[in-house]
Amino acid sequence: MVDGTPPPPKDIEWRLPRHSRSVGRSRELLREQARSWKIPDGVVETAVPLLSDLMTNARTHARVSPGRELRARCILRDGVLRVEVSDASGELPKPRIASPEDEGGRGLALVAALADEWGAHPRACGIGKIVWFALKLPAGPVG
Repeated sequence: MVDGTPPPPKDIEWRLPRHSRSVGRSRELLREQARSWKIPDGVVETAVPLLSDLMTNARTHARVSPGRELRARCILRDGVLRVEVSDASGELPKPRIASPEDEGGRGLALVAALADEWGAHPRACGIGKIVWFALKLPAGPVG
């Protein structure tokens, strides 16, 4: 804060093809950005698998035409890291209870358990949705 005005948020977005390799790439990008922003390792180690779950869900369940992109966005503002994943499908995610025999279905439960907040809403442009989570950073200076 220079003259009583809080610093502007740090904000970055990546556009990735709807492909399985994009899930891993989004994890790499988040780790690199977190280092640049000096986000504590503990927050990063929570954020990376949560982003992976949201990207996997978008890639797997967004039944849209080929060529549509997935977008991952990270915003650091007021001591909170918010991570958003958007896709062109308007179907909002529905958390479910997975049985021990199920191979999937636990991603949103993990997000709900580990994130300080999470949610989903239609995109403002009217096409698709955004699924997001937020993690509070520990008190103290952050780059």
